[in-house]
Amino acid sequence: MARRSPAEEIRGVWVTTNDMDVMVDQPKLDNAMNQLAELNFNTLYPVVWNGGYTLFDSGIAQRAGIQHFVRRGIQGYDILEELTTQAHGRGMSVIPWFEFGFMAPATSELATIHSDWLTEKRNGSRTDTHRDGGDMVWLNPYKPEVQQFITHMLLELISRYDVDGVQFDDHFILPVEFGYDSYTRQLYKAETGKNVPNDPHNPGWVKWRADKLSAFVKTLNADLKARRRNIIFSVAPNPYDFAYKGQLQDWLTWVRQGWVDELIVQIYRNNLGDFRHQLYTPAMREAQQKIPTAAGILTGLRNIPVRINLIESKVRAARTAGLGMTFFFYESLWEDAPEPPETRQASFRQMFAQPAQRSTYQPAA
Repeated sequence: MARRSPAEEIRGVWVTTNDMDVMVDQPKLDNAMNQLAELNFNTLYPVVWNGGYTLFDSGIAQRAGIQHFVRRGIQGYDILEELTTQAHGRGMSVIPWFEFGFMAPATSELATIHSDWLTEKRNGSRTDTHRDGGDMVWLNPYKPEVQQFITHMLLELISRYDVDGVQFDDHFILPVEFGYDSYTRQLYKAETGKNVPNDPHNPGWVKWRADKLSAFVKTLNADLKARRRNIIFSVAPNPYDFAYKGQLQDWLTWVRQGWVDELIVQIYRNNLGDFRHQLYTPAMREAQQKIPTAAGILTGLRNIPVRINLIESKVRAARTAGLGMTFFFYESLWEDAPEPPETRQASFRQMFAQPAQRSTYQPAA
């Protein structure tokens, strides 16, 4: 890919479940869309898969028995359709974010109704305490039933909604401790002639599982492109070393093989030096030579505010590295923040003084 001109830059924001009051109330949604467009953002990543439930009208989820309701706006509108229409009307792209990937709450209908879809640790435990609290389970990404469920849900979404792409993040993975369920054990034995190693970090065992996940990504990408050739397949992983060794997510191979159209690496570092270091890793530099690439920048979490001067420094660093930027998350851009909204918005107005097109993606012939 040719080096981006200054007029091309991913300027995105994740719209999360923390932002639901904005998404479900039309006046608030109108205001949010106007603000983002006025400040020259060009991409929205709205959450559509969280907690084992969809935030769009999904017949696939209903037929799987996991969802007997459709979340709609207060005024009765389809949330994703309304958000997409409004964003497109203001020149912004919409790439729905399948936040939970293969993860689900242990008490969700997905986990209880389809318990045979779950994988487990070596000690037989299926649960994993998530960093945000609560017990989570992991769908087995190698089981055909799980792959079919995810694939059909995505095909349904891109067929029903005029979105520009789909995105997976650091939950479209399998934590390295998992994969010790009977299905995966038997598959490994059949393919290698060996029993699975007791050490989950065994390099061969890590590679085998990562390769299996990569094979699904290849097939999933092909299925989506067969339905809509220009759909953007976006991934937002952790930095590569941890993503591969700790989460079996070999995203660099995905990039090299042409299965990914856009990369947003989550670099949620409080230390600016650590943040800058991650911008120049070999994996990041290689990816940005092939596809549009951006740094994921934390603008704040609930009870963990981030000051605007640090955000400004990170944006400057990303630009110097030739990268775009996507912010986590909408509410913490300027509302749930340590400075007044007017101060934060003025800063973004300076950072994004001129409009920028998204980095262009050309699908392979």
